[in-house]
Amino acid sequence: MKKVSLLFLLMAASSNVMSAPAELRLGIDPTFPPFESKNPQGKIVGFDADLGRAICEKMQVKCVFVENTFDGLIPALKAKKFDAILSSLSINDERRKSIDFSTALFTTPVYLITHKNSGLTATAESLKGKRVGVQQGSVFETYANQYWRDKGVDVVSYASPDQVYADLALGRLDATLDDAASATASFLDKPQGADFQLNGKEVYDKTLFGKGTGLGLRKGDDQLKASVDQAIAEIKSDGTFSKLNKQYFTFNVSPKS
Repeated sequence: MKKVSLLFLLMAASSNVMSAPAELRLGIDPTFPPFESKNPQGKIVGFDADLGRAICEKMQVKCVFVENTFDGLIPALKAKKFDAILSSLSINDERRKSIDFSTALFTTPVYLITHKNSGLTATAESLKGKRVGVQQGSVFETYANQYWRDKGVDVVSYASPDQVYADLALGRLDATLDDAASATASFLDKPQGADFQLNGKEVYDKTLFGKGTGLGLRKGDDQLKASVDQAIAEIKSDGTFSKLNKQYFTFNVSPKS
């Protein structure tokens, strides 16, 4: 009788484990409003975060956000500290060498941000001898290093956008290259950014920016990629994406064709 009871308990425990809700652990750097940041209560909020929750809902899994510095997201993904990266990660060929991506989620314009009276433009000639701040590990850093650094522009990397904007406001930087939506929400719409602006035309590079952002995935996680891609297709077809787009932005952030 005792053996039967013990067997029953083991089977019941096994059944409980099997029925436990699955999780999708999403690596995120919550320093990039309006995409991902923390509210006063410490909850991760923003466009990316809401998209992540919607994707998890379609996949019928629990969303777990794992905080990580932006430049360490890809190494942490490869070390299996989480299952996917959800942090406005631009899809480009350089990153594809080490990770896979979901289908594109969204894209937003990139601009040079400067003082209103700077007279600067987003060219190496104009920025020669100037200090341009960029977030470490971002496509903005890649762009600045690729097109400006070797032509006399002092490209300065920072751990977070907040640090970039603090130094820009204090005059320690002449400009920064950043996502327009994030720059507006985290700097230009605040008192410290009142004398600054999105400068000139959109900075566009098809190789670096043209494919939009997506979830970063480990190479070989084909089943997870298929599930994520299906969830993305569903939130775009059922109006969830459009609703969130209108909630956060006044312009369409659907990936460029």
